[in-house]
Amino acid sequence: MAYLLELKTHSDKRGNLTVIEREIPFPVKRIFYIYGVDDSVRGGHRHHKTYQAAICIAGSCIVSNNDSVLKHDYVLDHPSKCLILEPKDWHTMHHFTANAVLLVMASEYFDKDDYIFEAYK
Repeated sequence: MAYLLELKTHSDKRGNLTVIEREIPFPVKRIFYIYGVDDSVRGGHRHHKTYQAAICIAGSCIVSNNDSVLKHDYVLDHPSKCLILEPKDWHTMHHFTANAVLLVMASEYFDKDDYIFEAYK
């Protein structure tokens, strides 16, 4: 099941520095980000083997998750919140604010055959 990590953030009068290294529970092979999203729903899939870590580094969005047993909505609204998605987690991302930037780190390189687009019943 997906779960939230609170990333270590160091703050002082100069601003904030959030640390990702050694926090993500898998080696990162792929990094991408999603931004400029209208009212569309993104995602709509799960994977055979890819784990993902999602951080909304600006603005906010909602990630709806279903692991075939539990369904849960996660609000990503702070750059210290990191959502870990397991391969079995069928997920969608939606309700992006106008300034939202969703950073995603993946355990595997892109492979179209790793995607499962059929939702759980």
